[in-house]
Amino acid sequence: MVPVTSSTWAPLRSPVFRALWIAQLVSNLGTWMQTVGAQWMLVGDPRADVLVPLVQTATTLPVMLLALPSGVLADLVDRRRLLLATQGAMAAGVAFLAALTGFGLTTPAVLLIVLFVIGCGQALTMPAWQAIQPDLVPPQQIPAAAALGSMSMNGARAIGPAIAGALVSLAGPTLVFGLNAVSFIGIVAVLLWWRRPPVQHDYPPERAMAALSAGGRFIRSSPIVRRILLRTALFIAPASALWGLLPVIAADQLKLSSAGYGLLLGALGVGALLGALVLSRLRSRFGANMLLTAGAVGFAAATAVLALVPIFGVVIAALVVGGASWLLSLSTLNASMQLSLPAWVRARGLSVYQLIFMGGQALGSVVWGVLAGATTSVTSLLVSVGLLLACGLSSLWWPLHAKTGNLDLTPSSHWPEPALVFEPEPLDGPVLVLTSYRVLPENEEQFISAMTVLGRSRQRTGASQWRLFRSVEEESTYVETFVVRSWGEHMHQHYTRLTNQDQTVEVRVEELIEGSATSHHYLAVRSH
Repeated sequence: MVPVTSSTWAPLRSPVFRALWIAQLVSNLGTWMQTVGAQWMLVGDPRADVLVPLVQTATTLPVMLLALPSGVLADLVDRRRLLLATQGAMAAGVAFLAALTGFGLTTPAVLLIVLFVIGCGQALTMPAWQAIQPDLVPPQQIPAAAALGSMSMNGARAIGPAIAGALVSLAGPTLVFGLNAVSFIGIVAVLLWWRRPPVQHDYPPERAMAALSAGGRFIRSSPIVRRILLRTALFIAPASALWGLLPVIAADQLKLSSAGYGLLLGALGVGALLGALVLSRLRSRFGANMLLTAGAVGFAAATAVLALVPIFGVVIAALVVGGASWLLSLSTLNASMQLSLPAWVRARGLSVYQLIFMGGQALGSVVWGVLAGATTSVTSLLVSVGLLLACGLSSLWWPLHAKTGNLDLTPSSHWPEPALVFEPEPLDGPVLVLTSYRVLPENEEQFISAMTVLGRSRQRTGASQWRLFRSVEEESTYVETFVVRSWGEHMHQHYTRLTNQDQTVEVRVEELIEGSATSHHYLAVRSH
């Protein structure tokens, strides 16, 4: 269960965090205004059932293409400079869209292409944005910082669409695109003001492909993270139907203008804000798994009302419930993910989470749009209702792991330095590490279980291969072997990747052996 911080507002005491949070709120307002303007441009098209969901696809599909590289990039370069570059590029892209629209050159194809390019900037921004949180607030305030980020996004969702709907009715989409371009100025100004302390390292930097591979090994070897990602996929795929088809239902079934559609999106935002205000109390009382079940069922109920009840007031009330359910699910998953990733791989892990979250929305919007085109929007929404209910029930079989959010991920450099007779180069390798253990006979079964857990720890921190062998010549003697692809990566195991949780796993093994373990390092020899 994810621990609850004492105050949701504590991170705002940091001047830089507070300034970035306010600037992000303004930028989020602009983004939601842009979304409404773009979707409403397509509602009158004869192919609206297919085209309108493609707006969401165009802005989120880049995450599928760039999420993993952007996570690696955010872990390897100065995140402040990366954010400055991406925010500036996105502002230029939105200004270009406003200019095209003002001159009447924005066809559906042009609109979707430009939104895709802007989405590429967003894909490069997201991992770095979340990964800078530990640079802005103390570790114990990271869950509160994540909650405030959700409040910023959903506050913008509550206000931005309503403002955009009114502005589109009065002046058309050009104005909202222009205002979104201006909204990036605040973030750029705060990033220029913030002076992030330089980080000095005594070890070689990671290479891009090796860093990508290391991030993948970490996720594959972490049952906690894998389960969070599974829960995210099970929820986001069916939930994307409501977001993708809401403009079509607003225009065709509820007969609303752009202002009315903005109010529907605003109701979702209000619900999310209300959910954020009670999230910490609900989490402490019911636990993360119960919140995920409630979130899926609540969003299913809202989707069913949207599909079946053509009464504006009832739909508004249902969407408030849907917004709260959305917040409960995604804040629980996001906080669980952040608290399950050590600092060295945080951006890479979050990029995979965002790949599933945003990619699920992108693909889901296409699927639900195509299904709506082949049948009806109501049928498409009702199919998603059934899948959301199945998602809620699935937490009985695939809940979040009990230790989710309770791991001590404080960096630890507890491995002793190997006694070297020569200094390898960072790219030399692979490296073979052999460790011998003498185990008391009565402890062998527990030892093997503990070593299984240790093997996952080795793989999370960099081992590409791991095995445990038992001697056939010496009684109760075992040899652990693991391979790391280069000496430089093995040095990262020593200096950056180990945590107190890894040390706890190693201490458990040491309690079960006789004497001390003995380790030796071997470097691959290239034959000529």
